[in-house]
Amino acid sequence: MLKSPWRGLLPLAVLVLSVVGAVSTAGGTGNAVAIPDHELASVSVVANAAPTATPTAATPTAATPTAATRPTRLDIATVRPVVRASGQELRIDLEWDQPHTSAVTGYHVYRAEQADGSFERLTTLPVSMPVFSDFLNANDVRRWYRVTAVGQDGYENGVIGISEASSRAQDDQEFMTSVQRATFRYFWDFAHPDSGLVRERSGGNPNICATGGTGFGLFAIMIGVERGFITRAAAVERIQRILTFYETKAERYHGAFAHWLDGRTGKTVPFSTFDDGGDIVETSFLVQGMLAVRQYFNRNDAAEIDVRLTANRLWEGVEWSWYLRSPDSRTLYWHWSPNYGWAMDLKVGGGFNETMITYLLAMSSPTYPIPESSYHEGWVGDGTTYVNGSDYYGYTQWVGQTHGGPLFFTHYSFIGLDPRGLRDRYCDYFENNRNISLINRSYCIENPGRFPGYGELVWGLTASDGPDGYLAHAPGLDNGTIAPTASISAMPYIPAESLATMRHLYRTHGAKLWGPMGFKDAFNPGRDWFAEDYIAINQGPIICMIENHRTGLCWEQFMKNPEIHSVIAKIAVKPDVDAGKVAETPVEAGVPAGVPAGGPGN
Repeated sequence: MLKSPWRGLLPLAVLVLSVVGAVSTAGGTGNAVAIPDHELASVSVVANAAPTATPTAATPTAATPTAATRPTRLDIATVRPVVRASGQELRIDLEWDQPHTSAVTGYHVYRAEQADGSFERLTTLPVSMPVFSDFLNANDVRRWYRVTAVGQDGYENGVIGISEASSRAQDDQEFMTSVQRATFRYFWDFAHPDSGLVRERSGGNPNICATGGTGFGLFAIMIGVERGFITRAAAVERIQRILTFYETKAERYHGAFAHWLDGRTGKTVPFSTFDDGGDIVETSFLVQGMLAVRQYFNRNDAAEIDVRLTANRLWEGVEWSWYLRSPDSRTLYWHWSPNYGWAMDLKVGGGFNETMITYLLAMSSPTYPIPESSYHEGWVGDGTTYVNGSDYYGYTQWVGQTHGGPLFFTHYSFIGLDPRGLRDRYCDYFENNRNISLINRSYCIENPGRFPGYGELVWGLTASDGPDGYLAHAPGLDNGTIAPTASISAMPYIPAESLATMRHLYRTHGAKLWGPMGFKDAFNPGRDWFAEDYIAINQGPIICMIENHRTGLCWEQFMKNPEIHSVIAKIAVKPDVDAGKVAETPVEAGVPAGVPAGGPGN
C-alpha cells in the first residue's frame, strides 16, 4: 500500500505464496469420498518411485532420499481428511482439511473426466494452501478430483481424498456469495499461521503482514460467520489471536502500529527508509475493524467478552493527539519514527482521499482525542481545493480532485463508515462516492488514452499492480491497467454497473484473472498482462463492499459504536440513522462505554 498522495511512487515488496492454514468451511455441492486404508496404500507412491517434481524452494529436501530412508507414504490414514468439491459458475472449487502433521508440506491435485477414468495432474508444483479452484470456463461439466499429500522430501506419499462435482450456472446472489467466499480465503486460509494477521500480498516474504489489511480482515471474518463460511467459535478464536498479538507482541509507537510488521515476532518491517515507526492511517483502518467486531461479537461468554475488552484496550491506547506533531497543530501527520522523528513529513488529509476515517476516529477517541476543529482545518484543509463542484460526463462531483482520483478513495474509509446520508457543509458523501464511481466508469468508456479493452464492462482505475509496477491508476493517470477491486467495490454505490462488470471480467478473463482466492489484483488487456498476486488492501474492499451492498453488515456494526455518532454530531455531519442501531452505553459492571455488555448475539 502506498501513502496518498504518493501511492504511485513507492514500490511494494514482493512476497512468496507460502501458508499453512486449516480450512473451516462447510461442505460444498459435490460428493466427498473417504479413501479406505487399502486404497490409500494402493495409490501411494512406492518407495522406488521418482519424485513428482524437481525439489525447489517450494518442495524442500535436506538430502536426496533413498529407498531405505524415504517413507512409502505419510502417516495420514488415521487423520481421515476429506476433499470437498463444490460446483460454482464456470468452475469447481476444492477444499480439504489440513492433516495435523508437519510432514505434509504441500499438495498435488489431479482431475479425471470420468469416475473410472485416468487422472491428469493439474498442479505443476505442490500448492501449499488446502484449496484449489479449477476454472473450466463452462457450466454443467462434471469432473472427478484426487488430492495427494507431498512430504518434506518433495515426493507424493499419500492420497488425501477423492471428490466430484459439476460446474453450474449461478444467479446473482449465488455468484456474489461465490466471489465473497473465494476472497474470504485470503483473510482466513492465507493469514499468517502464527499470529492470524493478514499478509501484505500473496507473493514474496510470507512474514510481512499489513496493519490496514488486518483491519479489513476483521470485517471479512465477521462476514465469514454471517455467510456460514466458518463457525462463530472459530472466528472468535482467530480474532482473539490477532488482537492478543497486537496487544502483547506488536511494536507500538505512541499507541499506533507500523504499516508492516513481522507476523511471527510483531517487530516492525520498515515500509521505506524513514517509515519504520507508527502509521496513524494504517492504524485507523485496523481500529475501524476492531470497533466493528467489538459490536458484532456481543455474546455474554468469556471468549467474546475477551474480544470486546481487548479491542477496547487497543482502541483506547492509540495516542491520536501525538500525531498532530505539536500542541497547536490541527493537522494529523501520517508517520512518526523513534529513529527519524517526523522525517516523512506527510500530512493526513488536506483534500478528499482515503483518510477521512482517520480524522473521525481521532476525534472520537475517549482517551487521546484531537480537537473538533481538526476536521475542517486538517482533514479538509483549504476548502477551496477540497471542494470541486464540477460536472464530468453529466455527474456532479462535489469534493475531490479532478475526475475523483483512484477509486480506493471511496472504499477504505467507507468499509465501516456508512456514507448513506453522511453529510457535512461540503457534500453528501454517498452521492459524491456514487458519482465518482460513475465518473471513473465514464472515463474508461470515453477512453481518451485509447487503451485496448476499456468499455462499459471493462472499467475501474485504482491503486494496483500493473505491468509498470504498483501505481495509483486514476483517470488521466492510467496505462491501460484495470483492477477488479475498483469496479466490484463500487457495488454499494452503483450496483447494476458493478455486478455487470464483475460477471464480465469473470466470464471473459477468468481463466487468467481468477484463482483460489478470487480475482487477482489487476490486468492490462492491451499488453496481455495479468497479475499473479493478490494484495490485502484490494481484496478487503471486495468482500466488504459486496456485503455492504447486500446487507449493510459492515456499516451496521461499525456505526453501532456510540463514540462515532458523538463526533459526527459535533462536526455537523448529519447521517440518516435509525437511533435503534446505535449501541446503548453499557451498564454491565466492568465493561467500558461503547463495549456491548453481552446479549443474544447475531
